[in-house]
Amino acid sequence: MPKTATNFRWTVVALLFFATTINYLDRQVLSLLYPMLQEKFSWTNSQYANIASAFQFTYAVCLLFAGRVIDKLGTKSGYAWAIIIWSIGAIVHALAIPIGEFLVNTLGWIGIAAVPVSVVGFIFSRALLALGEAGNFPAAIKVTAEYFPKKERSFATGIFNSGANVGAVLAPLSVPWIAEVWGWEMAFIIIGAIGFLWLFFWLYYYAPPAEQKRLSAEEHAYIKSSEAGEEIISKTPDQKVKWTQLFKYNQTWAFTFGKFMTDGVWWFFLFWLPAYLKEKYGMTGTETMLPLVVLYSMVMIGSVAGGWFPAYFMKKGYNAYEGRMKAMFIIALFPLVVLAAQPLGDISFWIPVLLIGVGASAHQAWSANIFTTVSDMFPNKAIASVVGIGGMAGGIGGVLTTKVGGALFDHYKALGHIETGYTIMFAFCAVAYVIAWSVMKSLVPKFKKIEDL
Repeated sequence: MPKTATNFRWTVVALLFFATTINYLDRQVLSLLYPMLQEKFSWTNSQYANIASAFQFTYAVCLLFAGRVIDKLGTKSGYAWAIIIWSIGAIVHALAIPIGEFLVNTLGWIGIAAVPVSVVGFIFSRALLALGEAGNFPAAIKVTAEYFPKKERSFATGIFNSGANVGAVLAPLSVPWIAEVWGWEMAFIIIGAIGFLWLFFWLYYYAPPAEQKRLSAEEHAYIKSSEAGEEIISKTPDQKVKWTQLFKYNQTWAFTFGKFMTDGVWWFFLFWLPAYLKEKYGMTGTETMLPLVVLYSMVMIGSVAGGWFPAYFMKKGYNAYEGRMKAMFIIALFPLVVLAAQPLGDISFWIPVLLIGVGASAHQAWSANIFTTVSDMFPNKAIASVVGIGGMAGGIGGVLTTKVGGALFDHYKALGHIETGYTIMFAFCAVAYVIAWSVMKSLVPKFKKIEDL
C-alpha cells in the first residue's frame, strides 16, 4: 500500500474482535457457574448436557438462516440486531427460575412439567442467547471479505477470532468473582450488558466500504485489489443464492464436514472443562481461575498464529487453498497430544490443562483457516450462506458431542469410574481434526474457485 493510505480496515477488525470477545464471555458464564448451579439445583450431567445442547441446537439451526439474514439486512444492521438479541438473552439467564415456573405452569399439558423448573428456564435462556449469537461469525466473515484482500483475510480472521480466546480468558477472571460477591444472577446481568456498549461503537464507526468516509482512496483501491474486489466494493445488493445450488459443490460439503467434526471439540472444552476440574481435582469457583486463564491464554496465541501460518506456504509459491490446507494438516496433528491428558493427569492438574491447551489452541488455528477457505472458493454473495450451512453442521456436531459426553459421565459416575468417560471424550477430541482434514482434502483435492453462482 502507498504510505499515504489509511489503515481503517484494522479498526473494523478491532470491532469484530471485541464483538467476538463479548460473544464468548456471554456463552461461557453458564459453564463457569455450573459447579455452583449443579449443587444449588441438583442437576445431573445429562440435565446440564440438555441445557448446553439447547444452546448448540438453536445455534446450529439459526446459523443456517443467519447467513441469509446477514446477506439480506447487510452487515451493519444484521450485526447490530444480533448483539441486541444475544445481550438480552445473556441477561435473561438471571430470570431463569421465574421463566421456568411460567413455562411449566403454562405448557405443563405438553409434558414439560416433568422437567425441573430450573432446567426449563435455563434451556429457554440458552436458546435466546443462541438466536442472537448465531449472527456473529457469518457477519464477521462477511465484513472481513468486504474489507480485506485475500492475502490478508486469514490473518484478519485470526485476529478477530482470537476474541473468542480473550473472552474465554476474561470469563474465569470475572464470572466466579462476581458470582461470589453479588450472586450468580448478577454475573449474567453484568456480563450480558457489555454488548450494548459495543453496539454504540459499531453504529458510530462501521459502514460498508462503498459508503465508508474514513477510507482513503488508496486503501479503497487496495481492498479492490483482491480477485473479487469489484464485487466486494460494489453498492449493488448481493443477488440471492439458493441453498440447493450450494449443496451441489464439493467445496460446500468439505467445509460442512470439517465444521461438523471439529466444532464439537471446542464446545466440549468450553462447556465441560470447569466440570472436569471439579470431578477430577475438586476445584470450584475461583480455584479454577488460574488454570483456565493459562489454558485460554495459550489458545489466543494459537488463533493468531494459525491465521498467519498459511502465509508461510503461500510465500513458497502455493496458492491460497493449497497453502491453507498444508497449514491445516500440520495444525490437525497437534490435538493428538490430548490423548495423554488422562494417563498423565494423576501427576498434576497442570498436565491435562496444558495438553488440552495445546489441543484448544490448535482448534482456534484450525478455525481461522477453515472459515477462510469459504472466502477463498466462493463469491462474496454466497459467503455468509455457506458459513451458515457449515455452522449449522458444526452446531449439530456440538449437540452430539455434548449429549454423548453427559450420558457417558453419568454412566461411568454411577459405576464409580467417571474418569473413563473423560478418557473416551478426550480420545475423540484428539483425532477429530485428522479425520476432518482427510475428508476435506479428498472432497477438494485442488483449488477450484466457484464461478457459476
